[in-house]
Amino acid sequence: MNPTDPRQTQPNLTHLNQSGEAHMVDVTDKQVSEREARAEAFVRMAPDTLALILSGRHHKGDVFATARIAGIMAAKKTADLIPLCHPLALTRVEVEIQAQPEHNRIHIRTLCKLSGKTGVEMEALTAASVAALTIYDMCKAVQKDMVIEQVRLVEKKGGKSGHFQLDANAGENA
Repeated sequence: MNPTDPRQTQPNLTHLNQSGEAHMVDVTDKQVSEREARAEAFVRMAPDTLALILSGRHHKGDVFATARIAGIMAAKKTADLIPLCHPLALTRVEVEIQAQPEHNRIHIRTLCKLSGKTGVEMEALTAASVAALTIYDMCKAVQKDMVIEQVRLVEKKGGKSGHFQLDANAGENA
């Protein structure tokens, strides 16, 4: 076995064909099922930056509303952003944004849902990532050292691999 050959070290990578070349997975024969994924991200910042956002006095407008819209739009465009992702007809996208002043951060939670042949994990993760990036973009003039962290899948339902739920204690930095 050659440890530098990705086909030998990772035999279950679905985006590699028999020759080890990247390809889009064929989902033609998969059954349609209800699928759902939840993801989250955090944006850590100075207390003064968070207070500015929460006061509604930010000169760029409503940071949370803009980030929410950006996350929803990003979920719908995931196949344009991530190579080999299937374009999906999402039936539901939610982006919840909540301040956590006790931790000097903003918590972003996303939900993506559809009935289809492939999962929506990448859409939920993309929504959380872009919402976090939008918060950073809108606030970078006030604070450049904000940190986007813990972008992760929280839960996934449906499909052949079944149900996944993140351990509540996994990587918590609160």
